[in-house]
Amino acid sequence: MDYEYAPLRLPSHVDRLTAAAQLAIQAEFSGWELAKVQLFADGTRKVMLRRRRASTPTPQPGLSY
Repeated sequence: MDYEYAPLRLPSHVDRLTAAAQLAIQAEFSGWELAKVQLFADGTRKVMLRRRRASTPTPQPGLSY
């Protein structure tokens, strides 16, 4: 299966509930699923989203805080 990936970095001031809500929105409307999360000592999170590669290009996710 061929996937496309979108890395995101969430700042430390974004709490877990807010991050989960934003990622759920991306999953619902853009077809992204959570592939990997890394939590760093400073509180930032590195999130890797993935979805099956589409035949037509679609926009990359952008979370704004």
